[in-house]
Amino acid sequence: MIQVNNLRKSFRDLRRGLVHAIDGISFEVRPGEIVGLLGPNGAGKTTTMRILCTVLRPSGGTARVAGYDVAVQPDLVRQHIGFLSANTTIYDRMSAWELVAYFGRLYGLGGERLQQRLETVFALLQMNDFRDLLGAKMSTGMRQKVSLARALIHDPPVLIFDEPTAGLDVLVGRAVLDTIQELRALGKCILFSTHILREVERLCDRVAILSRGQIQAYGTLAELRQRYRQDDLEGLFFTLVS
Repeated sequence: MIQVNNLRKSFRDLRRGLVHAIDGISFEVRPGEIVGLLGPNGAGKTTTMRILCTVLRPSGGTARVAGYDVAVQPDLVRQHIGFLSANTTIYDRMSAWELVAYFGRLYGLGGERLQQRLETVFALLQMNDFRDLLGAKMSTGMRQKVSLARALIHDPPVLIFDEPTAGLDVLVGRAVLDTIQELRALGKCILFSTHILREVERLCDRVAILSRGQIQAYGTLAELRQRYRQDDLEGLFFTLVS
């Protein structure tokens, strides 16, 4: 569902000249799988995700999402992905229900189909107790659930999560992770970025560890532990990125 091949992105910086944010990375994410994208700040994780979401154009290589090329068919890519980050904004003057319905209509849903999706998503995320609450009055956890609902409303086959639990309390963070596991069970293809390594151990089928714009290791945690003779994920991470 996500196929990345020799993907590159370079920026022109006034002080440093040409900067290679990502430099020839390759990986894939299959249906019913969660792949963790790990790395320190500046490793290239967010750049990669922005390319896959069609916010940035690649400088080279290819990336396909749900069979569509991100550079050639960006409109079709956007119809088949849901994106969530810690910085997704919520409109203060719209209720949870109104906002998610609004994004559903942007994705072409309407009538009974939209109503069914709203009911399904609000039940899945346990949002019915604040469905009529305005964004300005929502807690951080409520706002993140609304952002997740917004990403799911059109039932996309591919989901991209960039630090989805950042800033959340333990209970809400756990609820978000539980939902991501349920989405995998439904056959969704999920790319998941986080700095919290215990989330990786809990969720990810495979991981790609980035450093300085390149993938240093890619595989299951069991494979990587055996390959690098590291039982501890934190130790493995620091070995590869330091």
